[in-house]
Amino acid sequence: MSSNLEDLYREVILDHYRSPRNRGELEVPPATKTDGFNPLCGDEVTVYLQVDPETDTIVDIKIQGQGCSISQASTSMMSAAVKGQSVDEARKLIDATLVLYPDAGGPGLKRRYERLRSSIREI
Repeated sequence: MSSNLEDLYREVILDHYRSPRNRGELEVPPATKTDGFNPLCGDEVTVYLQVDPETDTIVDIKIQGQGCSISQASTSMMSAAVKGQSVDEARKLIDATLVLYPDAGGPGLKRRYERLRSSIREI
């Protein structure tokens, strides 16, 4: 990875870590709630997802959790990416991320994406 790309990557991660998007809770129901925990490093993530049943669109998503900067930033980035998308588009995005970066962030990141995908699958 080039130096400029690495710098940009660091900036994006730090921005999402310092100012996470979609932080908070949603009322359950109508939202669904999924918890994730990585026992290897202690990262914790809770995802609240609200889908419009008529359009099958993710109308709101909120996240909570604690952990390393990569854990919290990646959760923020994925929540921003899927908000406003159809459930099918969100699944495809998460699947594409796992295919493109199967080892990125180690097994913890893959589990977080799989947890988010499973919460979307439950809809």
